[in-house]
Amino acid sequence: MSGDNYDIRDDRFAGLIHKNAGLDTLWTGGRWTEGPAYLAAGRYLVWSDIPNDRIMRWDEMNGAIATFEQPCRNHNGHCVDGLGRLVACEHRGRCVSRYEVDGSKTVLADSFNGKRFNSPNDVVVKSDGSVWFTDPSYGIDSDYEGDAAPMEQDGRHVYRIGLDGHISRVIDDLKQPNGLAFTPEEDFLYVSDTGRTHFPGCAPKIRRYPVGPNGTVVGEGEDFVFCDSGLFDGFRVDTSGNIWSSAGDGVHCFAPDGTLLGKIPIDEVVANLCFGGPKRNRLFICATTSIRAIYVRARGATL
Repeated sequence: MSGDNYDIRDDRFAGLIHKNAGLDTLWTGGRWTEGPAYLAAGRYLVWSDIPNDRIMRWDEMNGAIATFEQPCRNHNGHCVDGLGRLVACEHRGRCVSRYEVDGSKTVLADSFNGKRFNSPNDVVVKSDGSVWFTDPSYGIDSDYEGDAAPMEQDGRHVYRIGLDGHISRVIDDLKQPNGLAFTPEEDFLYVSDTGRTHFPGCAPKIRRYPVGPNGTVVGEGEDFVFCDSGLFDGFRVDTSGNIWSSAGDGVHCFAPDGTLLGKIPIDEVVANLCFGGPKRNRLFICATTSIRAIYVRARGATL
């Protein structure tokens, strides 16, 4: 069953949407919007406009748009940690940083084994406070989204920053690791691979990795779902374990068993999304040049 706002592939999707809820356009004017994060205490959304080297801000209370920071070192992904602090992936800074409660910035990680990261892309904070992030090469491939530079690492990998600041490489079997999210119980870590941009034989997919009992390492991964339109970039998981992912034709929703439940069609390529609002039931969507939003019958497991 299809409609103007939804493409329902499985009856379970009907229970995750409001059929009368339309897609709102909150803002337009970006070049490549990315990295949405909802700051619950202030009731506002921030996102990256990477080529324009700026972070934008939308106020939920009055709809006002403002520039949060410019220049911003070509930020990409963001998330909010358990203390409400904004954690950021910087392309040009080639690091993961954090905005402290007093407004200062702390660099959490900028190198591994004495070599600079490629360009940290997306980030998630586990409930124990550890920070997990992906490090593909997009920010150093050209001057459009960062600074063109040679790769110092031996590939494109996924890393973990412990509470003690120790950095470890946790995944090294991906071509271009991109979005990532834990299941609600944090027993699995999902990571998307957008390697097709550089390696034509790399199928666009999300892989699933079991998290070790101590929560610091992951086991051998497996291909979980594949994309039938464009690439999976950023994504989030709701409290029931469903995956809401960006794709070339909108937002795709997958059940915890990997079934494609349905899609929210959008007329631009979607790069990333997050849950927000006071009830965490509004999906904020970065759609190339614009920010869209839609209410769903699901709550984000994290912001």
